[in-house]
Amino acid sequence: MKPVLVSCLVLLMATGCASKKAVDEQQAQTNYQDPRDPLESVNRDIWDFNYDVLDAYVLRPVTVGYMTVVPKPARTGVANMVNNLSEPASFVNGLLQAKPKSAAISLGRFVLNSSLGLFGLFDVASRIDLNAQDEDFNQTLAVWGVGDGLYLMIPAMGPTTTRGLVAGVVDGLYFPLGMLNSNLTITRFTLSALDGREQMMSMEQMLNDSVDPYAFIKEAYFQRVEFKVYDGNPPKKAEEDESYLDEYLP
Repeated sequence: MKPVLVSCLVLLMATGCASKKAVDEQQAQTNYQDPRDPLESVNRDIWDFNYDVLDAYVLRPVTVGYMTVVPKPARTGVANMVNNLSEPASFVNGLLQAKPKSAAISLGRFVLNSSLGLFGLFDVASRIDLNAQDEDFNQTLAVWGVGDGLYLMIPAMGPTTTRGLVAGVVDGLYFPLGMLNSNLTITRFTLSALDGREQMMSMEQMLNDSVDPYAFIKEAYFQRVEFKVYDGNPPKKAEEDESYLDEYLP
C-alpha cells in the first residue's frame, strides 16, 4: 500500500468511520489470533458501532452538511487553525526525539502561522517550504523503545493502542492545548473530525470493497504509526506487511 494511501486511511481511523460492505465478517475471520489485539471481540463491536451508527447517522451527514454550507476556502482556513494548535507539541516531541531540525521547523511554523497567518488561518509557513513535521508523543515513546501495548478501538474516536492513548493525553497538556477549556476542546475535536471525514469521502469505496474493514483498518493503523516513527522510511519488513494488508481487498 502506498504511504499516501495509508495516510488518508489514518484520517478515517481518527474519527472511527467507514462505509461497511454487506458481508458477514464472521466468515471473513480465521482462527488466527492477532497477539496485538487480544480484545478483538470487544474492539469489533465498538468498530461496528462507530461506523454503523455514529458515522452513518451522525458524522457523515453532518460532514456533508458542513461541506454544503461552508465554502472550501473557509473550511481550509478552519483546518489550518486547528492544526496550528498542535505545532508546539510537535516542537517538544521533535526535541525529545533528538530531531533539532524538525523541532525548529515546528516552532517556526507556529510563530509564522500564528502571526502572519492570522492565528493559523493561513498556512504561511508551507509557502516557504516549512512543512508540517507531525511529531507526537506516541512517536516519542516508540523512539524511546516503548512498545505499542494493546490495540484498542475507542468509541467515537477510532483505533489506537495503550501507548497511543497515553501519548494523546500527554500531547493535550502542551501549550496552547492545555489552556483550552472543555468547550474549546470539544470544538477542536469536532472540527478535526469533520475535516478528517471530508478528506475520506474519496476513500469510502476502498473500505466498502474490503472483505474485513476492521482488520484492514487495523493493519493500516500500525503501518501508519510505523511510517511516522521512521519518518517515512520504515524497515523493509513493512513491505511484507503490505502484502498481508492486501488480503483484505478484493
